[in-house]
This record gives sequence, structure tokens and C-alpha cells, in this order.
Amino acid sequence: MERFIAKTLAVVNQKGGVGKTTTAVNLAAGLALAERPTLLVDLDPQGNATTGLGVEKSGLYPTVYHVLLGNEPAEKAIRGTALAHLKLLPSDIDLVGAEIELVALEQREYRLRTALEPVVKAYDYVIVDCPPSLGLLTINALVAADRVLVPLQCEFYALEGLTHLLKTVKLVRERLNPALSVAGIVLTMFDGRTSLALQVRDEVHQYFPGQIFDTVIPRNVRLTEAPSYGKPVMLHDLRSNGSIAYLELTREVLQHE
Repeated sequence: MERFIAKTLAVVNQKGGVGKTTTAVNLAAGLALAERPTLLVDLDPQGNATTGLGVEKSGLYPTVYHVLLGNEPAEKAIRGTALAHLKLLPSDIDLVGAEIELVALEQREYRLRTALEPVVKAYDYVIVDCPPSLGLLTINALVAADRVLVPLQCEFYALEGLTHLLKTVKLVRERLNPALSVAGIVLTMFDGRTSLALQVRDEVHQYFPGQIFDTVIPRNVRLTEAPSYGKPVMLHDLRSNGSIAYLELTREVLQHE
């Protein structure tokens, strides 16, 4: 019988402030609430996904940094969360130096994939929250992943960055990970009252037909509040528009199985 390998989604956008970590945390929480064993890998040196799940970063050991560069096993670094089916591989500021340290290592693009191999069989989904860049950490995520999920804020420069990102995904597929595909683009921080948001939405559908999730994530106060309480939005306010939207996105991701 073939061993089941978790579906690994890299949540990627080289622009900051587009709802990337919010999407990674709340999609992971949604999958966990659907009773799918899920691992969230915080690959961002800012460690926002780690604090967003209520894990205190000071004095953390081991973290994803030690897993990538210190040969600590991933299993030792993985921690539980408030949700029974959600585990976290945390990050902290140590990861800032990882981009430089990785350059000198053999198989540097494969470090995350190799580190996760012993643990993925315990999960249905692995969600990787990437840093806001296309450096070696993000390349590691793309090599470890089988699908890419792109949060896209409906603003003026969105399409410019998206084209560059999709070129990078194509290069990684050609050279490092032939199995990599794009799961879809998620429109985030959407404010339907502005003509710009509506225009960007229409343009994205025009340029990338069939690649956009139906669910649109709205601008929502509860979504921005939840991380300060160390909770996914579903545990902060289940009835909020933000919570409902991420549960809808979770349903779409599960339908893509």
C-alpha cells in the first residue's frame, strides 16, 4: 500500500501586507476544524504565524531555523496549538540569517523538503507561510510544496508582482520541482466599495481565467484583531465576515482534492 503524503501548499507573495500570513493561519485553522490533521510551517523570520497561534517566540528552541540549519529533527520543533488537529513548526528572528547561511550549503534548495519528509505522513495538509520575498527560504518552500496558493490584495501594483511570482514558480517547476502547480489565487483585503478593487478583480480574472478562487476575503476588523489575541479568526469571532470567508476558502481547497 502506498504511503499517503500530505498535500503541501506554499502560501506565497513577495509583496508584504497582502494577507499572506492571515491566509496561511486561517486556512490551516479551517482545515484543522474540518478534522484534517494539518501542520503550519512558519517560514517567515517575522514569525507572525507563530504569534498568531499564541506561541511565545522568546526563548523558543528548536525552531524552523534549527531544523533547516542546525540538523534538529522537525518532529522535535513541532508544537501543539489550541486546535486539536493543528500543529505548528514555529519561527523566530534567528531565521533572518538563514538566507545567507543557506547559500553555502549543499542541496540548499531542498533543505525544507528533506526536513519535512519524516513528519509529513502524520498530516493531511502542510501549509507553509513564506517570507515576503523570492529568496532562498521561499524557493525552499516551493521545492517542498506540490501547490502554490497566492494571496493577492486588490491594489494598483498587484498584477505586476503576480506576473513575476508566477515566472518564479515556472522556473522552480522546470529546474527543481516538476510536481509543482498553482492551486489558485485568493483575492484578499477586498473592499467592494472602491472602484479600484473591482477593477483589479476584473483584471485578475481576465489575465488568469480559471485560476481564481471563488471566495473573496474581505477587509474585516476581526481578521486584523485576531493575531493580537494569538488566535485564528474562527476562535476569535466565528460569525465574523472574515471567519466565514476563510471557512469558505477551506471548503474550496478541500473540494480541489
